[in-house]
Amino acid sequence: MAEHMDPEEFRRAGHAVVDWIADYWATLGQRPVTSQDPPGALAAALPAGPTADGEPVEAVLADLDALVAPRLTHWQHPGFFGYFPANTSGPSVLGDLVSAGLGVQGMLWATGPACTELETVLLDWLAGLLDLPERFRSTGRGGGVIQDSASSATLVATLGALHRAGGGRWREAGIDRRYRAYTSTQGHSSIEKAARIAGLGSDGVRMVEVDPETLAMRPEALREAIRADLAAGDVPAIVVATIGTTSTTAVDPLPEIGEICAEYGVWLHVDAAYAGAAAVCPELRWSHAGLEYADSYCFDPHKWLLTGFDCDAFWVADRGELIEALTVLPEYLRNAATESGAVIDYRDWQVPLGRRFRALKLWFVLRWYGVEGLRAHVRAGVALAGRFADRVRADDRFVLAGPHPFSLVCFRLAAGDEASAELLSRVNATGRVFLTHTRVGGRYTLRLVVGSPLTTQSHVDEAWALVSEAAGTVLSDAG
Repeated sequence: MAEHMDPEEFRRAGHAVVDWIADYWATLGQRPVTSQDPPGALAAALPAGPTADGEPVEAVLADLDALVAPRLTHWQHPGFFGYFPANTSGPSVLGDLVSAGLGVQGMLWATGPACTELETVLLDWLAGLLDLPERFRSTGRGGGVIQDSASSATLVATLGALHRAGGGRWREAGIDRRYRAYTSTQGHSSIEKAARIAGLGSDGVRMVEVDPETLAMRPEALREAIRADLAAGDVPAIVVATIGTTSTTAVDPLPEIGEICAEYGVWLHVDAAYAGAAAVCPELRWSHAGLEYADSYCFDPHKWLLTGFDCDAFWVADRGELIEALTVLPEYLRNAATESGAVIDYRDWQVPLGRRFRALKLWFVLRWYGVEGLRAHVRAGVALAGRFADRVRADDRFVLAGPHPFSLVCFRLAAGDEASAELLSRVNATGRVFLTHTRVGGRYTLRLVVGSPLTTQSHVDEAWALVSEAAGTVLSDAG
């Protein structure tokens, strides 16, 4: 029977695990981006149950090599262009390792003073790095917290908005009238899910029309929807605007939307999950114009800022509103620090009670890369996407499906939907790159997004070569 791993055994095993990860990163470019096996392959290869006695780490790593790694979609692969990246980096992994080793549960300041205070300071750092409005800083009425994802941030914002819209009744009475949430037709699916969880139902979400050219929310359509709901006796609770929509990275017009929210007293949440990271670069902060109207804002360092999943940075302009909506204090959590009112208890800023020491990996990343290192990473992604878009634009077989202000390029074959779908299938079948699709204006459209720190100009050029070659085959077969 295996006993607890002592510090020296852990040291030896830890070196082996770090070596395995380093070798994995070093060989990623040689692997297919996606698994070549059918569903169920790993399940069939695993034993019927766990071993009666313990096994050495070497045996586990051997099975990682033989069984697990070949059946992954490799999100850190230099040819992974399919979804917004779920980046990681060496500093982030090391920070996560320290977090796991410390095993802190930071639900209260009292259960992890440094866990709480480091997170508060880091969110203020990030707010400064992105040049967010002063109202989001912890030195005033606002402040930031790390959620697991933008989906959770949207849910928490929705709960805070319901508490405000109900005049404080929501805590006790719940959904005692018809509340409404608003987002564009391009808004993320998590907005509808948040509305369902909060008790509004899918019908409680008003999908606001977008401009057919920019695919950004039409402010006049938002105003019309709010007016119609008010006339029907419904209560507008929250508007979720997007900086960088999932399909095309469209940017909603925050100044106009913000004025409407201010006029009607509606909570404005801004979802910048992917594109918010671009604001580390001063030349890309144009997308944040109007953010001073927002009651809450979030972006994911785990997408484009080299911090491993899960890490969403979420700010509120008035933390008191959020705490009042979410706080529950049973006797067993009472303590002198909380009673003093001098500390932040992040359990009141989220749905679950418990929380990991997520700030450590973000701290490691910020310390390792510094401001200029993060800016260089974002600028490299934008430049590589621009390089790919230039190739598409110069080839009359293709159509660019919209602007590409960040690191996503949307394009399709001019020959039509069937040809574009076949093109995607052929490109992904090579195993060298992985792209995804969406629909823009009803047309089947391919998405290529740059984000991995391992991706270089040569990988983008290879992607274009594969796309161009496959296009020739598809069009030849169709002709």
